[in-house]
This record gives sequence, structure tokens and C-alpha cells, in this order.
Amino acid sequence: MNPIVYAIPIFMLTIVIEFAVAYFRHRKVYDTSDALTSLHIGIISQVFNTFTKLFTIGIYIAVYQAFAALTWPMDSVVLWLLAVVLYDFCYYWNHRLNHEIALLWGGHVVHHSSEYFNLSTALRQSSTSAFFNWMFYLPLAVLGVPPTMFAIVALIDLLYQYWVHTELIDRLGFLEWIFVTPSNHRVHHGQNDYCIDRNYGGIFIIWDRLFGTFADERRDEKVCYGVRKPVASLNPIWGNLHYYVELWREARKANGWRARLAICLAPPGGWTGNAAAHFETERFARFDPGTPLTLRYYVAAHCVTLILMLGHFLGIYGTLGRAAAVAYGAFIVLTTVSLCGLLERLRWAKWLEQTRLVITAVALTAPSAGFIAALPVGAHLVVTVAALGCLLWLATQDVTRTDSASATV
Repeated sequence: MNPIVYAIPIFMLTIVIEFAVAYFRHRKVYDTSDALTSLHIGIISQVFNTFTKLFTIGIYIAVYQAFAALTWPMDSVVLWLLAVVLYDFCYYWNHRLNHEIALLWGGHVVHHSSEYFNLSTALRQSSTSAFFNWMFYLPLAVLGVPPTMFAIVALIDLLYQYWVHTELIDRLGFLEWIFVTPSNHRVHHGQNDYCIDRNYGGIFIIWDRLFGTFADERRDEKVCYGVRKPVASLNPIWGNLHYYVELWREARKANGWRARLAICLAPPGGWTGNAAAHFETERFARFDPGTPLTLRYYVAAHCVTLILMLGHFLGIYGTLGRAAAVAYGAFIVLTTVSLCGLLERLRWAKWLEQTRLVITAVALTAPSAGFIAALPVGAHLVVTVAALGCLLWLATQDVTRTDSASATV
């Protein structure tokens, strides 16, 4: 069973709690459309990870079996702690180079694309970084860290980073000197001049202090979250691919393969040779598609069902054939695109959502095999009726945006 299945309820519960606390404190920490987009991006990252995991873990196991220099006993607490520290050291350099090399930034930028900073932002993970990030951890295989130990400490490092994505926790005293905290991670997500390329640690902030990439959060300057060149879109696929598209366009303009390679290996935007412009915090404006309240409720309700669907997919993935897994995963991804399109009130989103609802109703009423047929008859009936009801409701709605997206500070 994928351990993320057990973490999903905790993620959702803590997001609800953070939202409620922020509401009663009168803090503008959440935007519904942005948070839903973060969840949808996180959902498709989990879908893609199920298909790339064999590739990434497989390479680690192959290197471990061929080149492991030492044998690490699994019953040593000291070695487990050492594995966590070494993994986080590798993570620091992985994370740092994801910011300093344009090709790697193309995968990581999606995590920074939210202009809000909350627990949902932590789930806004890349669907493409797995193709590059595996190489940074191969030294652990050579050192002899067993694959099982590696997988567990990787999960520990990942889960630790969840709680630091919040504005509701202030500084934590002496812990700021050793560990990554919400305060120093807020800096990492900022667009402000002093925030750029700072605080890369996963669990330990000591790496940043050692290698000169640490910056303390300033009391007198509000952190503005996001990226300097806003995505200005809620589409989860475009959020993952837009920077690769930009790199491709720039590479096509370059003369010769050396120039094209230099663009991919330069710092993000570094191929222009221009220094980053000064960021005017007072002029910062957030992207806001102006989604009507009823449409936000609709998408939120379907996001809940989508999260349940993801949990089901992750739970049974190992029992599915390749074709069934691809079909199930593709339907989940299609759903995220459809729902995010509705949030932006894009012209094509209504018919795509209607098509998705028809597919859902047909799949649950037609004779079928496999995991769909195994669902209880009552579940078939409830979901089919709900899909048809949503289909009729959408038919009465004009969801097309007629004005340009507004922005709010």
C-alpha cells in the first residue's frame, strides 16, 4: 500500500483546520481557487509518480546492488539517523540546483507558482522532477544505504516539509538555527529581492548556514509569494509544462547545440545575461480569475470525490494491469484539467466537464469488468445519479469569463 494513502486524510484535516484558524483570525491565507489548484496539481503528481517510481527506485536499487561499498544494518538507530542527515544533505543540493539550472527549474517551478503560502501549497508538487532528481541520491546507494531505508527516510524528509508551509506559525526560537521552520521557509517561497534562491534545506537549515544560502525572515517587509513571471493560469498541466515550453522556444532561437545546451544549463532566465530586476513589493498583485461562488462550491465538491478517487487509485494500483492503470490515471488527470478550467471559466471547460460526467455515468451503468464492476451497486447508483444531476445543472450555467482576469493585492 502506498504510504501516501494514509497521509491523505491528515493532509485534508490539517488544511481544514488551518483554513478555519485563519478565518477566525481574519487572515487572508487562503484563496479557494488557488488552494483547489494546488490540490489538483498534487493529485496529478501522485498519479505520475506511480508510473515513474519503478524507474527512479529501480535505478537506485541497480546502483546499490552493483556499487554499494558498505553494508548498513537496518536495526541501528544511529545509522537511521545518519541516513536522514545524509539524505537531507543530498536534498539540499538537489533543491539548490533545481533553482540554479533552468532545465531543473522547469520541473520545480510549479511548486513555487502559488501566490499564497499555506498547507495546500505544500501539496503543489511537480509531475516531471522525478526524471532528474533521482541522480542526486545515488551517492547514498554507493555508501550502502539499503533501498528500504532510503525509501523510508525519503518519505520522512518529504512529510516533514509539509508542516512548514504556513503563515500561522511565527518564529520558533533556537530551532530556527537548526531546522527548517515556517519562518525560514516563507523566505524560500518569496519573490522579494532578499528571498531569491535562499533556504533550500528540507529538514535541516544548517546546510544553508554552512553554504551561504541562508536568509532570515524580515519583520519590516511582507513576503510576496510566487514567481517573478506569473503563470496566470490554474491549468495543472500548463503549470507543470509552461517553463519547458519557454525553454524550448528560447532554444529554437539559439544558434547551434552549444548555445541551446547553455540555455538549459544556465540559471532560470540567465541566458539573457540580464540581472534580475528589483521587485516592487507594493506593486505585487495576485492572479484572480473571479470565479463565482457557486462554481467554486461545485469544483470543491468534485475535488473531494477526486481525492477519494486518488486514494482508491493508489490503493489498487499494484493490482491493475498497465492499460487499466493508465486509463484510470488519465481519467483523474482529465478531471483536474476540467475542474481547473471551470475555475478559470474557460470556454472549453464546460463541454469538457460535461463529457467527463457522461463518461462517468456510462462507465458506471454499462456492463464492465475489473475494479469498476467490483464497486458496490449502491455506489454505482449514487455516483451515476450525481453525475447526471451535475450534467443538468451545468447545462443551465454560463461559465464563460467575459472580462479579463482581475488581480487582488
